[in-house]
Amino acid sequence: MFEIWETSDPARLISDAGSLKIALEKVDTMCRLRHDQASAHIESPGGGYHFEIRDEGGRALARLTYVPDTTRAYRSVVNAELRGEVRA
Repeated sequence: MFEIWETSDPARLISDAGSLKIALEKVDTMCRLRHDQASAHIESPGGGYHFEIRDEGGRALARLTYVPDTTRAYRSVVNAELRGEVRA
């Protein structure tokens, strides 16, 4: 089991996931949401958004700081290798 946290002040639990692949997809979804909000001028990112994927014991396994670039379309923060996809 994995937990996805947004660690910007104040920290909050976003969701949980049964696998690392699903946890990465959920982080990617949150970054896409933050990009859309910044593009629509709903929320100002300031220093960006901070996310963590934690294990069952609460230990951070991965950290990501995402700063939306609203001058271009959203580009996934999770690359093919992290998703477990093999490119030919």
